[in-house]
Amino acid sequence: MGAGVDVARSTGHPVGVFLALKEIRRTRVRFGLLAGAVGLLVFLILFQQALLTGLVNQFIGALRNQSADVLVYNDQARKNLEGSIILPDQQAAIPMVEGVKAAAPLGEATFTVTAGGDERDAVLFGYVLGSPGAPTTLVDGRLPEGPGEGVASEKDRADGFDVGDVVQVQPDGVEITVVGIARDINYSVSPVLFVDFTTYEEAKRTRNPDATTILPSVMAVQVLAGESPVEVAARIDAAVDGVEALTRQQAVDESPGVSSVRSSFAIVLALFYLVVPLVTGLFFLIVTFQKASSLTLLRAIGAPAGVLVRALLAQVVLVMAVGSLVAFGLYAGSLQGVKNLGVRVEVMPALVTAFVVLALALLTSLVAVRRVLRIDPLSATTGGGVQL
Repeated sequence: MGAGVDVARSTGHPVGVFLALKEIRRTRVRFGLLAGAVGLLVFLILFQQALLTGLVNQFIGALRNQSADVLVYNDQARKNLEGSIILPDQQAAIPMVEGVKAAAPLGEATFTVTAGGDERDAVLFGYVLGSPGAPTTLVDGRLPEGPGEGVASEKDRADGFDVGDVVQVQPDGVEITVVGIARDINYSVSPVLFVDFTTYEEAKRTRNPDATTILPSVMAVQVLAGESPVEVAARIDAAVDGVEALTRQQAVDESPGVSSVRSSFAIVLALFYLVVPLVTGLFFLIVTFQKASSLTLLRAIGAPAGVLVRALLAQVVLVMAVGSLVAFGLYAGSLQGVKNLGVRVEVMPALVTAFVVLALALLTSLVAVRRVLRIDPLSATTGGGVQL
């Protein structure tokens, strides 16, 4: 027996893994069901995260994926792009603020357009070519180089917004030739076209031919190198009356409706992140109680407590790894059915989620580890029963 104890102590890690695999093979149905349950729960976390990202991109992707560091709203708009206009004196004052490298009009409006032979709503973003406000996620084609050209959202290629397609603003307004495709630039769950500001003005005059001046929705600001967008936004607020300057990320996060959507999903995700480790920790705690006599016997014949702890932790890692693989498979397959929301498989967020869930599972399994460490080898010889 002494030789067996020495071997166990000298090769603790392999012995621990051997014990873990041996038990899993012996009770493969029980561990398989746990791995399947973990896989379903992790899949739900991944799917909810992907759905949230897709929905947010559909609501405000055009704001997130444009080149301005700071967006300056009218302070009466309450951070609503649709309700904001920048007056001429404000347009003139913003470029003079310290830290501003460039500032240019950025217009946004929803129009009825004809695309692919059908009428539909689309959002036009008009920016000054070569200035802040251009789309940053170009995946095909090029940016506009003059009037009558636009960059469309990738999700809507099949609906008449592909490179070479012509989109006409109704009724009988300006025609826009799609020359580029960008990813995740939808707005308010509608197709988007980024066009030069002159084309945007022509589209606006389709509604109101007598309009003499077309005011931009916001001012798109690029800050000087080394300047903080947060600090420049604060300077703009202090120097220019009647405006509210937001960094690009603030404009995304504080856009009406986005915060409430994120809050709702955060509650659901928090519950899932709580359930997965609790289920895993409770399972291994119950298993530890069920095999108390076997663990006590192993301790009595000289097995170090560290070997048994490593066996338990190895089982947790293996179960979570198999469960995560199941989740990844379900995740990749299920997202094929919701491509219309712009949802796609993101490898890095999925891996981060798997590691976070594993860490939480290992944390909750410490209760079972504590029970293993409390095993008294002498209880196997006293006849008084096993105590954990």
